[in-house]
Amino acid sequence: MSDDYRCIKIFDTTLRDGEQAPGCSMNSQEKLEVARRLEKLGVDVMEAGFPASSPGDLESVRAIAGVIKDCSVAGLCRSLEKDIDAGREALAKAASPRIHIFLATSPIHMEYKLRMTPDQVLEQAVSAVKYAKKFCSDIEFSAEDAFRSDPDFVCRVFGAAIAAGALTVNAPDTVGYAMPDEFGKFIRYLKEHTPNIEKAALSTHCHNDLGLGVANSIAAVRAGADQIECTINGIGERAGNASLEEIVMALRVRREFFKADTRIDATQIYQASRLVTQVTGVKVQPNKAIVGENAFAHEAGIHQHGVLANRATYEIMTPESVGISKNQMVLGKHSGRHAFEDRLKDLGLAVSAETLEKVFAEFKDLADKKKVVSDRDIEALVMDAAVAVPETWKLDHWAVNTGSALGASGTIRLQHKDGQAKKLVSMGDGPIDSIFKAINQIVGREPELDLYEIGAITGSSSAQGETMVKISMNGRHWNGRGVSTDVVESSIKAYLSAINAMEWELRGKSEQ
Repeated sequence: MSDDYRCIKIFDTTLRDGEQAPGCSMNSQEKLEVARRLEKLGVDVMEAGFPASSPGDLESVRAIAGVIKDCSVAGLCRSLEKDIDAGREALAKAASPRIHIFLATSPIHMEYKLRMTPDQVLEQAVSAVKYAKKFCSDIEFSAEDAFRSDPDFVCRVFGAAIAAGALTVNAPDTVGYAMPDEFGKFIRYLKEHTPNIEKAALSTHCHNDLGLGVANSIAAVRAGADQIECTINGIGERAGNASLEEIVMALRVRREFFKADTRIDATQIYQASRLVTQVTGVKVQPNKAIVGENAFAHEAGIHQHGVLANRATYEIMTPESVGISKNQMVLGKHSGRHAFEDRLKDLGLAVSAETLEKVFAEFKDLADKKKVVSDRDIEALVMDAAVAVPETWKLDHWAVNTGSALGASGTIRLQHKDGQAKKLVSMGDGPIDSIFKAINQIVGREPELDLYEIGAITGSSSAQGETMVKISMNGRHWNGRGVSTDVVESSIKAYLSAINAMEWELRGKSEQ
């Protein structure tokens, strides 16, 4: 990057703040796959979780920290020694660890949540940073609800945190209250009035409650911010976080305007977005900027005419620039392994040799059922293999009988990992209900079905059905996804995927 342009650091919190959103939970295998994709994307820092929040989160952060080498891995901690100890433990094997400490500074938070005076908050912030600095050189301090805080108090706390050893200070708009102009002025004020700010990076973390998370983030860049905190697809609590893909492409497309850019490999954006969609089951709206289905679609005749003449008439960036492939090579049942591997590379999908064997075999099976296997079909096969947890229960065969006068009965045979097979017939309100009830009886659990959603991966009558399910039990939640040219089978696969995730978390992980 030219010396004339500032390099803005991208701090991705998909695995922490994004995963906290209702319905966005991921199991540890899914988190690992997302972490690898974020590393390939080129984020500077990934916040892997909140280690003190649960033993499971600590283990997930530990696992991610052990495999990620090309970017920093952060763990979020309250300004408490026990939290910092958990963070230290989780990040012990990280190549580049960061302990991220936070403490609220707004009057409403200090009075009603913390029940602390400003001086007590300042003292605790300094104490926490000093304690963390004993174990980790890279410390970030966040002033929660900074925008609704007294700016001079934030400057005072930031200056003290920097003096105690913080290398990054973060000013969040925690509740998405700011307007871009005033948030830019706020960041500029912190930049100009915080003691020793030249010794630390100034970061922002904007929420999207008023739909302005991205606008506020790029206003902060204009005002001198050095780091932006964001998530893939903008997922996060309430209305979500600032969207990574929108921030990155705003800076990339308007590079001359901002005199700034990031080190993100933008061609990996679409695959990162798709992966997060797959593992959380939370889809982006069709008109979502950058990664929505309609982001590069043109239906109006005048638009189509302009794009055919010169794409720049209506496209300020190309689909290829964010990793949406326009390669039209057709793959079918006669395609060989070499063509298949080349297609995976074109799509930015890296798989192990073992996974490649499994996916190629499934591709051949699918190609026997469909004349043409689309990129979306291939992507779905790879995603299924990449994020799959160990199978406690495996589908052997199934059958359903249904009709307007008959009701519905479902027959299913499942194979347990110990080799035992179980078969059951159950009645239900429809074929899906009957099969799900049969699965529950075989497994011996009765989870709640919180979400059941089915759609087509591509068009045509031979399209694969893609089913998403979410189940819950005793306050815990699991996602499942299934793909098949038969919608009943895709539903069974999705439900079994969620059941296996549940079994793995409740029993399997301890056994392994």
